[in-house]
Amino acid sequence: MDFVTFLQQSWELFVTQRKLSWKYKLVLFALCTSISLIANLFLLLPGYSFLLDYPMLSIITVNILWILLSANLYFFRSLRCFVVIFFLSCGLREGRNTLIAAGTAMVVAGNIQNIFFNLKQLADSVTCTLDSQNWTFLNLTHLKAIRWIYSQLKITEHLFVVRDSLNVSFLVSDENLKLQLEKTRLGIHNITSQISSIIALQSFLGKKVLPFLGTILVLLGTYLFIRNFLSPQTIKFKNTYITRGLIKYNEQVWQQQKLSVLPLSKEEKNVYSMVPSFCQTPKERKCTARFFLPVLANLCIWVLFAAVDYLLYRLIFSVSKHLHDFPELEVHFKLYYHKNAAKFILNNGEIVDKTIYFKMPLFEENCIPKPEISLSTIWIQLGVILFFLIVLGLLTSTLTQLKILVATAFFPSTDMKRIKYLHTKLLNRRSKFSKKNMKRKLNSFAKVNGK
Repeated sequence: MDFVTFLQQSWELFVTQRKLSWKYKLVLFALCTSISLIANLFLLLPGYSFLLDYPMLSIITVNILWILLSANLYFFRSLRCFVVIFFLSCGLREGRNTLIAAGTAMVVAGNIQNIFFNLKQLADSVTCTLDSQNWTFLNLTHLKAIRWIYSQLKITEHLFVVRDSLNVSFLVSDENLKLQLEKTRLGIHNITSQISSIIALQSFLGKKVLPFLGTILVLLGTYLFIRNFLSPQTIKFKNTYITRGLIKYNEQVWQQQKLSVLPLSKEEKNVYSMVPSFCQTPKERKCTARFFLPVLANLCIWVLFAAVDYLLYRLIFSVSKHLHDFPELEVHFKLYYHKNAAKFILNNGEIVDKTIYFKMPLFEENCIPKPEISLSTIWIQLGVILFFLIVLGLLTSTLTQLKILVATAFFPSTDMKRIKYLHTKLLNRRSKFSKKNMKRKLNSFAKVNGK
């Protein structure tokens, strides 16, 4: 209970505009310093990557901003209102858009980059396989056969006449194949470099630019909210809440023997809500549903890219496994020669047949693609983002109410104008409604008498 009292007194001191004693001034300065530190930590989160790259510069900048913001919060009451509403705005549309942008950046830097990496692995595997299958094993086998015949010659000391009818020539076709492979490889690497540069740019934007842009949007949204709240032309702006100020004003009007607007009718409760309250009106439920629509749309896109990434990984992994298990290619090579009894009699001896064979892999080990997957790390981060989005979506109506209450606490004169406008609006609405009911009753009475 003491802690709640302390919070209430601190809040009253924070929003006050009267002159304070030196003791309360010290307390106010301590509050401003603490809130300034929290605000700088919020501003530090978008520049986290810069903090890692330039730690000393970031620490100096944060300290300077902390000192400047603390002093300005102490002297300028409107800035205090701005900072508090800024914190609350981080949980509404601006904060939602920033979190969605961060999640999209993670998908681009993770899933999409992994998809193109696996496609590059597959393309490199195809070109590597074509490049390795140039049939040079025929030359190798031919040399083995000659060596075998030469070894037989040394052992038997017979005269051999070797007619080499095996002509292995692939100069023209091999050069054409190499040219085609080189063109294909260069084309793949060009496309890969372009895609990599685009992904690197998007990753840079997602990690360093988008957080700052999101912070700027939150600041801009906070400024527009305060401007609309204070502007006389937009006195209708979010003026659908029954605050404590309206209840007190209604009691004063009732004591003056004037019409009261409380309690609200059943139809009015669907439009106007008591604040603070966790019960949502139908209008607030629609706002909550609209809050979740972009979240669901982006979630479907994230799941789609994650599914494509996983399916491509499983496909390449399955192909690689089958290529590993593929049996070796067995090549049979048949040789024959005339074995002569006399050294000066040629090609008149018995025919000796010799069949040799060897095995060779159909696919080289270094040509088999090795896919990668990174769904776990990406979706752990996306899960955290989705958790905060769900919490913020469920609290969106409450945060909006708190923004109204904060603004009314800092600007009581504007709040009174809004209270009088809403009170008059409710009375006019009821008078119009009562006139319609009276006309219905008179029409029904006239019809009954006419019969």
